[in-house]
Amino acid sequence: MKTIKLIALLLLAAIGFNACESDDSLTYTAQPAGELSFTNSFLEEYVLIPSASGNLGERFTWNDADFDVETSINYELQKSISGDFTDMEVVGTTAENSYAVTIGELLDYAEEAGLDNDATTEDMPNTGSVYFRVRATIGTDAALEIVSDMQALNLKLIEGDGGVVEEPLLNLFLVGDATAPGWSENNNNPALIRHADNTNMYTYKGFFVGGGEGFKLLETLGQWQPQWGAGENPGEAAVNDGSGSDPSAFAIAADGYYEFNINIDDMTYTLVDYDASAAATYTTVSMIGDSTPGGWDADTDLTQSSFDSHIWSATGVEFVDGELKFRADNDWAVNWGSTTAISGFGTQDGANIPVSAGTYDVWFNDLDGGYILIPVE
Repeated sequence: MKTIKLIALLLLAAIGFNACESDDSLTYTAQPAGELSFTNSFLEEYVLIPSASGNLGERFTWNDADFDVETSINYELQKSISGDFTDMEVVGTTAENSYAVTIGELLDYAEEAGLDNDATTEDMPNTGSVYFRVRATIGTDAALEIVSDMQALNLKLIEGDGGVVEEPLLNLFLVGDATAPGWSENNNNPALIRHADNTNMYTYKGFFVGGGEGFKLLETLGQWQPQWGAGENPGEAAVNDGSGSDPSAFAIAADGYYEFNINIDDMTYTLVDYDASAAATYTTVSMIGDSTPGGWDADTDLTQSSFDSHIWSATGVEFVDGELKFRADNDWAVNWGSTTAISGFGTQDGANIPVSAGTYDVWFNDLDGGYILIPVE
């Protein structure tokens, strides 16, 4: 009997040992546990200009891929001309959640898609789409993957003689806790006034809130890059075109009115106090002229900023070829005009401002008569 009990105990011990050994050798198998999607905002159309080939075309960003296990993840940005990815090519690989392509690269993809900027070649259009997606894999196991939905980028080459085209004028918009929109990249952000005689120079006179981080400048509403800010040295401007780090904010020490100027050619800026104590405050500022919806008979009113009573704006105004002037309180006693189209600084009883037909967002500053018409794509 003792022998049988001893054998039974040995068997139980062996079973327990094997069970422990089995528990210690448990492994976890990675499995896709979520979707992979692009997180950046895409433009309706990408106008490609050869002279800007070195500039950022698009920075693709995406969420973290989830394989339900802690592991390193590799990402591939892929493109396809056909759209079904049977012709898939890898644009680049990264362990990060973003990948940037330049305008020059997008021009190459446009050429692959059979686009050109010669108006006489009917069989080669100047607009078309190239398709992108991102693929995530783990470690060396390329068989285990998560692939995003595809995203089309609509590319456009500007048709012209010999491919020589003018680079579009740059617009700059305020963003930051010192400004009306706060840190929102698409919240009716006020535009700086571009000088007509030097399109690299921009001015903004207005109210800023102090004590916070300050403000920066954006080129495209809804996109955080390109982003302009302060450089390392006093009076030095800096920019992140999407391929580097964001610059510091322009600091505002205390609430008040300031004049800000920036030259994007020599990368300098000034920020000084501005005395607005004697400036008139108007009930209404409007546009009038044969280019405006009301012609010379009816004013088209602008909207006054609740943040700064001297800043006025209008969105999506449809103009025809003609002229306009700005005026206060729907009367000619105070009016602003200038000889320069698109942007400039109007003066009392100045010339009628020339306007080309199109749909524009309009910004006007009654402190200095500054105006800018921004084409709506």
